[in-house]
Amino acid sequence: MKLEGKSIVVTGASSGMGKVIVEQYVKEGANVIAVARRAERLAELVSSLEGEAGSVIAFAGDVSKQEDCEAMIDLAVEKFGKLDVLVNNAGVMDDMATVANYTNEKYDYVMNINVAGPLYAMRKAVNVFLEQGNGGNIITTSSVGGSHQAAGVVYGASKAAVNAIVRHTAFVYRNEKIRCNAIAPGGINTEISATMGMPNIDGFTRIKGVQALMPGVGEGSDIANLAVFLASDDSAFITGQIIAVDGGWTSF
Repeated sequence: MKLEGKSIVVTGASSGMGKVIVEQYVKEGANVIAVARRAERLAELVSSLEGEAGSVIAFAGDVSKQEDCEAMIDLAVEKFGKLDVLVNNAGVMDDMATVANYTNEKYDYVMNINVAGPLYAMRKAVNVFLEQGNGGNIITTSSVGGSHQAAGVVYGASKAAVNAIVRHTAFVYRNEKIRCNAIAPGGINTEISATMGMPNIDGFTRIKGVQALMPGVGEGSDIANLAVFLASDDSAFITGQIIAVDGGWTSF
């Protein structure tokens, strides 16, 4: 088992990529705090993983709230005695709007979850790692939208910010052996499109040519397989990387 005994926090755990990541982590022997807003979905996840090699504890929380981000990490330390890995997976879409027609409300909504949430969690996690004194590991879900015109301006900006945060964190804490990487999915079969609502027609029309080049849609397992590798000691010398999982979409 690649993750036996590791203490891991995973956000956005109630569906899609986050749910599959938790499932694979627990089967690989990890002890996981599964974080999401939908408590009933988390309860179903916990029940489905009974008897597996690792364990999972549900934490109903909102990553846009600093107190929840800090509490989920405190819970991992309390229940498992340490924190080894933080997985910032929770995220939402914008509505495909361009810079000419995005709204302040959508900006606040997307940035609070996609940028402020990971920052809150990483600040707490890095301080725990420094106190523990034996390194640490952060994995954040970015998107090809951070460098590829696959969504609206606000979503793209949020993921570009995530990429910058990942690289900065990897660089400044390299001597303390705190690793930090990002997974950048392309089209993946998840529920994230439900967070978009009605798309902005002007914005969607302007980027639909890029959408048409998408070579296919992947599954949550495609992301989870990489997440297992990055959480394991097999990737011990990998840090500061933004790794695309997109079927070659960004190679065009």
